[in-house]
Amino acid sequence: MKTIAPETEIEAEESDFKPLTAEEAQAWRSRHPPLSVWKVVAWQALVGALVALAAWWLTGSVPMGWSAAYGALAVVVPAALFARGVLRQKASADPRAAMVGFFGWEIAKIVLTVALLVAAPWLVPGLHWVALLVGMVITMKTYWVALLVRSGVRKTD
Repeated sequence: MKTIAPETEIEAEESDFKPLTAEEAQAWRSRHPPLSVWKVVAWQALVGALVALAAWWLTGSVPMGWSAAYGALAVVVPAALFARGVLRQKASADPRAAMVGFFGWEIAKIVLTVALLVAAPWLVPGLHWVALLVGMVITMKTYWVALLVRSGVRKTD
């Protein structure tokens, strides 16, 4: 086996990596509780509904509200499908199978999103594309907010 010499002085230094002890790992887990995927999907649905109501209220146009709601739906339904699919196969012991499953469900999510967008003109009377896109974008970005403000995460001292 061929050894590659480090290119920089920093790479030449010994790594200060130290595995966590069982107690340290438990303390880390208590400071960083897992976030439920279903909570994120629920937050997306709630934000999508609020965006649709805001679009309807601000414009006074019901088709504008339905367009924004459909945009949110085009994010929430595929996200729920993805979450269900990934969580069902989570117990797979083979990491390759888990990775293939993850990418498979991601492709299914994208295909469903595109299909919903293609069907929009036939399913939403008086469709407003701008409202649909605003509903999609705001709903899509909700997961970042959910990650930033998730409850139960305590800062380290």
